[in-house]
Order: sequence, then C-alpha cells, then structure tokens
Amino acid sequence: MSIALAIVMALLLGAGLSVQAGVNASLRSVLGHPLHATIINFVVGLVLVLAYALLSGLRTPGAGQFGRAAPWMYLGGVIGAAYVTGVVILAPRLGAATLAALVIAGQLFAALVIDQFGWLGFPTHPVSPTRIVGAALLVAGVILVRRG
Repeated sequence: MSIALAIVMALLLGAGLSVQAGVNASLRSVLGHPLHATIINFVVGLVLVLAYALLSGLRTPGAGQFGRAAPWMYLGGVIGAAYVTGVVILAPRLGAATLAALVIAGQLFAALVIDQFGWLGFPTHPVSPTRIVGAALLVAGVILVRRG
C-alpha cells in the first residue's frame, strides 16, 4: 500500500469517527440511554465483521492461541466500549468539532508517550522539540475550535 493511499484511508477513518459520533448520539436520543446506543453500535459491528469473516473463509484461532495473549491485549474491547459510550454522552454537549479536536489531542498525547517508550510493540520514536511544538499547535487548535 502506498503512503498516499494510507494517508487518504486514515483521513477517511477519522471522518468516519465524527459521523459515528453523530449517528450514535442521535440513536441515543431515540433509544433514551447512552448504553443502548453503545450496544447497538457493537452488535451491528459484530454482525458485519462476523459476516465478512465467514464470507472470506477466515479460520478461527485455536483456544491455545487465545491463551497465549497477555491479558492486557484484550483491553481494546474495553477501550472501544468506553470510547463509544463516552462519545455518545459528550457529542451533544461539545459538538462534533470540539469533540473531534479533543479526541485527537488525547490520541496524540498518548501516542507521544507510547512512541517515547516503545510501549505496546511500537518502535521507539523519541519525543523531540518538533513533536512538542506539533502537540502545542494541536492544543492551540483545540482552543480555537472550542471558541469557534
């Protein structure tokens, strides 16, 4: 995959998160509770992923393979559930742009720490003055977006 295609795909995924926030917040307003919207989000996603896996002929890993994974490796589901529930609650209060800016800022700060120490299997990429300036500009962007 070319870097240009990877960049376009990442931008589309980011756009999808903003759309997802609005869709799930709207679903919450109809269903009456953030957890109802979260459950629907994951059920629909599970059904689609299972259908794709079945249609593509993906083989299920053996029980032993699941046991070899460290417990922390299963936290992705916990983080995903917390993210979707949090976005459902926060989207109506913050608006799409402020919510997206804050989520991206949180992602960047966590990513800088992960890169600095090479956690979670990532290669080490030390925090540099340039990266710090980039993060500071993102914070400035969050402030400007929030003040609108």
